[in-house]
Amino acid sequence: MPLTRISLGAGKSRAYREALVDGVQRALVETFNVPQDDQFVLITEHEPEFLVYNRRYLGIERSDDFVAIQLTVSNTRALEQKEALYRRIVDLLAEAPGVRREDVFINLVEVLPENWSFGHGVAQYVKR
Repeated sequence: MPLTRISLGAGKSRAYREALVDGVQRALVETFNVPQDDQFVLITEHEPEFLVYNRRYLGIERSDDFVAIQLTVSNTRALEQKEALYRRIVDLLAEAPGVRREDVFINLVEVLPENWSFGHGVAQYVKR
């Protein structure tokens, strides 16, 4: 846990995509106490007509470098941890690969711990 989905416009370099993954993972480790090797990431690149977003929703000016990050996590974190995660992701992605803070959209999907199976058909987080 977590499952990270990153959606962005097509055409970015491998180094850019790797910096996105690294920044999100580092923020999760630092703010959500996720183990460093607990990393499951899906990256999807979209042509412009398949990445639709409002460029000015809530008064935030978004550019063509918009990145959507969806994190499916166990529902075990406090509001303060979530806010720290959002800030840390934006800070790290601003450093590398240089994503504008306005272009980072983050969505948490919280699930019960028993909704995870990492293999073998076993719910590893279920306490028995």
